[in-house]
Amino acid sequence: MIPEGKVRIDATMNEAESLTLKLEELRLEHRDLDEVIARLTETPIYDQLQLQRLKKRKLGLKDQISYLVDYLEPDIIA
Repeated sequence: MIPEGKVRIDATMNEAESLTLKLEELRLEHRDLDEVIARLTETPIYDQLQLQRLKKRKLGLKDQISYLVDYLEPDIIA
């Protein structure tokens, strides 16, 4: 029989690993969007609506990244 505390620690570690992977995926997508936005604005004529949507998606990703960073690395004042 596995002690109850051991199962909880393993579950917490798996959750942290999973969230860390998700955080890296979000950072990669954010970086990719940044490059797409930069390339799009370099062209003389570009779709303003598409640019707004990309920027909105990028901001959403930034919010998700901030939330996960705060969750994984809480700011504990001693």
